[in-house]
Amino acid sequence: MTVTAPPLAMRERVLEAAVTLTTDDGWAHVTMARLAEVVGVSRQTVYNEVGSKPALAEAMILRELDRFLGLVTVAFDAHPTELVEAIRAASRAVLEASQDNQLLRAIVSATHGADTELLPLLTTHAGTLLSTAKAVVVERVAPYDVGLAPAQLDAAIDMVVRVVLSHVMQPSAAPDRTADDIAWVSARVLRAHGA
Repeated sequence: MTVTAPPLAMRERVLEAAVTLTTDDGWAHVTMARLAEVVGVSRQTVYNEVGSKPALAEAMILRELDRFLGLVTVAFDAHPTELVEAIRAASRAVLEASQDNQLLRAIVSATHGADTELLPLLTTHAGTLLSTAKAVVVERVAPYDVGLAPAQLDAAIDMVVRVVLSHVMQPSAAPDRTADDIAWVSARVLRAHGA
């Protein structure tokens, strides 16, 4: 008996096509008409699924973020009593996955040319990205006894999320080394507050 995967929902098909077009041809060449042609639907259907081109860009990036946050969840589940090890494993998983992520590569390489429309979603206008990532990490850290006041914990989580994002965008070392560095800093913060 042959088992076939269920068809992708229309929104997912549109996002898949948008990622492929972006990585193959660049964001400047992604149009709603071209997307509609690739997916095999009307342009209005594409607009109904994702809205405007800026909304499409945000949906693509948030979809990738969900994949990365899934790795964070797995890492924390694997280290339910060791927060620093969970941070190390989550950082390493995200950094390793980012190396092979075609969409991220297209966005970063676009910064060296004229096609820079997507970059602000990952940097200066990344409020949604940061708040989503922080919310997941806050939820994952909650079961640990960290010994930090809420404001201190928020600052520590913000720092870790921003450092990981920075290394996703512009790595300075191998994922293992960077993850070790992030874990080291986290351990010092936690130890300084008796966690």
